[in-house]
Order: sequence, then structure tokens, then C-alpha cells
Amino acid sequence: MSILEELTEYCNDRITGKRIACKKEIYACQRFLRDVKNQNTGKFPYEWLEDEAQKIVDWFALLRHSKGVLEKQPIILNTWQKLCLCNIYGWYHIKTGYRRFRKAFIEVARKNTKSQMMAGVALYEISAFGVNASEGFCLGTKMKQSRIVFKEANLMLKNSPLKCKFKISRDSIQHVRSDSELVPVSKEEGKDGDGSNPQFACIDEYHQHPTDEMYSVMVTGMKARPEPLLMIITTAGKDLSYPCFTQEYKYCSNIIDPYIDMDNETYFVLICELDEKDEISNEENWKKANPVVMTYDVGITSMREDYKIAKDIPEKMPDFKTKNLNIWLQQKANGYMDMSKWSMCSISKENPFPDVTGLKVIGGLDLSAVIDLTSVSFEVELPDGRKAVMSHSFLAEDTLTQKIQTDKVPYGLWVEQGWITKTPGAVVDYAYILKYMEDIYAKYKWTKGEVCFDRALACWLVQELEKKGFIPIDVPQGMLSLGEPTKNFRALAYSGKVIHEKNPVLTWAIGNAVTKTDPNENIMLDKSKSTERIDPIASLINAHFRGIITSIVHEDVFYSPNI
Repeated sequence: MSILEELTEYCNDRITGKRIACKKEIYACQRFLRDVKNQNTGKFPYEWLEDEAQKIVDWFALLRHSKGVLEKQPIILNTWQKLCLCNIYGWYHIKTGYRRFRKAFIEVARKNTKSQMMAGVALYEISAFGVNASEGFCLGTKMKQSRIVFKEANLMLKNSPLKCKFKISRDSIQHVRSDSELVPVSKEEGKDGDGSNPQFACIDEYHQHPTDEMYSVMVTGMKARPEPLLMIITTAGKDLSYPCFTQEYKYCSNIIDPYIDMDNETYFVLICELDEKDEISNEENWKKANPVVMTYDVGITSMREDYKIAKDIPEKMPDFKTKNLNIWLQQKANGYMDMSKWSMCSISKENPFPDVTGLKVIGGLDLSAVIDLTSVSFEVELPDGRKAVMSHSFLAEDTLTQKIQTDKVPYGLWVEQGWITKTPGAVVDYAYILKYMEDIYAKYKWTKGEVCFDRALACWLVQELEKKGFIPIDVPQGMLSLGEPTKNFRALAYSGKVIHEKNPVLTWAIGNAVTKTDPNENIMLDKSKSTERIDPIASLINAHFRGIITSIVHEDVFYSPNI
């Protein structure tokens, strides 16, 4: 049976339900069969080359398993692995002769040969793929992570007949004949491959990367190559504000979804996960996220043992869901928001941000300390009953580089994108906040009204707000005042009555936020337990304080004389 026939049968079995598969793997199978049908037609410029697909299968057979019951034996790819790798190497452009897929995103549960596949591909790219003096990179946030795939490649060569063709050292694997090299790099050591011209780069466990900086460096460096490959293989993670979820997972899910009008013919995607309503206790469902592990006895036994522990110790269940079942979670103790539900409130092609010109608006400020992130947010009441929310933040220019390093978030990128304004000097210049507020009120023809704030650090700004025609409202930072607004805003988001601009700074802050609860089940954001910045969401909650409360009689509430 040819590889094409094998993959066709595999895909048909999943599509028809003969073999269990998740919705997104079925979409990937439909995409493959559609491409096979459309090849050599005017509307599809690619063709399947069986010989090229066979080469990667033969290549892996020359490498050796590095551990386990198959240690030292040839690596024989199963059909799921072929679906991944033969797709990447089997499709070529009819006119140029270059390979079709320049990027690959594969998401699957742990222990399903992720590192092995990347290591084998890395060795192939610097040797048998046939590009002289090519550069290959194993990328990680820390060098320990970067070395996982690099070390696997080394071990796979250890008992292989190919070993003599490579020169191996602690920090590089060189293909002698082509003068090509594979090296591990990481942000931890200040090395990210910037300035290089990579033929190949792999990112293992991309869900651990807080920014897309290394991804972007590789993509930029690959522009001069006619057929490079950026390969991402990851499991799901516990932070829905990281780029693996907010960018790649969502984008790739849309690429393969036949009901969404979004195509990228040069990006290979395969996602194996449990579907939304699947019962996690059903072992049959485990196969959806474990196309390799659930095919042999040792793997099945290991899954059962992990599930029993997770069931007996609830604290371990989140790990089982992410690592064993490939389910994305926002796992933070006392986390404020279910980030998947927050994501559902974001703008999209079908749900654009509304025109807020001339509508009623309430502003909110969280000034924090003058050397930290300072934020202003706006809550706009829409005619349909929803709340449109907007936010902007400020950082002192002289401390920006330091903040990027200490907070490990892409403040610089967010400045470039316009979500953050950097103010001159070593402290945040509140004059820039006033100027921003005046400009945005003028832009949207908003009537200057209430701006809610925490009285701490705000005396000068309050006076200036009054001079500019705003009505400053001091919001007591206690459970009695903030409990209901904090709980109500989350309830609105969960019910789809909030729409936001996909502001990455606000989303990051919401993901950071944790809450504290009093005996009456009231909640408020807990700044002492939030180890990362929450200023944007704190400013938004301040605004929402007046967004739901039109009249409050409480001795701690200070009303400006202008009210």
C-alpha cells in the first residue's frame, strides 16, 4: 500500500466514524482528502509526490529509538505520524518545485512522540533535505527546554548507521558533508537566533512561551530561504494569555475549520484534543488526544494510572487535563476569570467592535506607583444592553527595558502596537494620561463625565481632572464597594454581554488577576496575591463600580464637589 493510500484510508476512517477522532483532527483529514482531490487542477497549485513522502519515512527508519522497550530499534512511523510528516514532505508547488508547507503546528498530548518527531525532522533538514550550509535551531524559553529536542536528536543518532555522517558536540550537531548545523538556543542565555538565516526551527512546548519573540525572530530570518520550515509541536497549557493559545492555536483552528473562511495553504495543522463535551472518564475519548500512547499496552496503563491519581487528588486533575488530554485551561489558584469565556467576548469578523461615538461612557483609573504600569479604561453602554470596554496603559520610558526583563512580557511590542504609551523619564508622567483622555473623548464625541479612581497617589490628578471638566469619583478599595462590581463584570462577560478589542495588555492583566473572598461570598481583586500586573483590569473594575451603581449612600464614598 502506498503512503497516499494509507493516509486516505486513515482519513476516511476518522471522517466516517469508523475510528474515533476529535473534531479538529477530522477537519485536518477533510483538508487532506480535499487537497488530494484538487491536486493538478487550476484552483490548487500543489501536487503530491509519493517519493518525497517516502523519503521521510525511510529516514526515520535509519534512526533509533532512544529509550523504552524499543530502545536501539529502528523508528517505524505509525500512520498518525505519517499523517503529520508525510504531509509536510509530500506536497510540492507544481511550478516552483518548492515544498508547500513552510510552517507546521501540531498539538497533541504528552508522550505522543513530539520530541522524537521534531528531532528526526531537525536532522533531516540539516542533511538529507539537501540544503547546504543550513542552520537549524531548537528553541526554548530556557536552555533546559531547548536541549530536550537537541538531546533527543543526539540519542537517535547514537546507534544509527547515520552517526558517522555527523559531528556531535555539547552545543551543536553538524552534518559534515553539507556543513549544516543544529544548535539549541534560548532566551534564558540571551540567545534567540537573531541575525541568523535559519532553514529550520522547532519550538517544543510552545505553550510555555510568554511571548512570541523567538517565533518572530525565526519567521523574520527565514524570509530569505525558498523553502524553510518552522515546526511547532506542543501540548495545551494553563495560561490562555500566552501566544500559543491567543495566536497560534486559535489561528490554526480557523485554518482547518471548513466552516470558517480562512485559508493558509502553506501552514500544516493537526490538533488532537478532547472535544468540548467529552466525558474525561471515558477511555475511548482519550484516544482523541493520544494517537500514539493509546495504541500500546504500556501507554494505556500509564494513562489509567495518571487518571486514577488525578481523580483521587483533585489538585492534580488540571495537569491530567492539559498534559494527558490536551485541554486548554486557565489554571490559577483563585483566578478571577475563565479566560476562554473572556476570549469569546472579543471582536471578530462576525462580531466587530461597535461604533461608540456619542454614547454614555464611564472612565476608570488605576495609577499604581509612578514607576509601574498605569492604566485608564472605559466602559461604554451600548444600545443593545452590552458593555463595550476599552483600555490603555502607560509606562515610564527609562524603566521600559528593565520592566521587559523583570516582568518577562512584551511591553516593547505593545508600545509599537499602540496599546501602551511610554512617557519620558523614569516615572509615569500623568500629563500624558490627561492628554490621552482628552483626545479619546474628543475622538468619540463623548460627554466628559465620571472618572473613577483610587484616591491613593491621585491628589494632583484629581485636581487636573476637575480643571479639564471631568467628574472624579473616589472608589473605596474595599470589599463592600468593589465586591459587587467585580462579580457583576465577570457575570456579564460569562453571559456574552461584554465586547472588547482584543487588547493584549488587558487580557494579560485579567489572566493575572486573582480574587479574595469574604465569609459572605463577596469577591474583589487581590493585589497582594496577584504576582503580575493587574492595573488594566483594576481600572476597568473601578469604571464598572459606577457602571452598575447609579446612587450609593456610604460614608466612605467621596463625591467631588463638581457632582
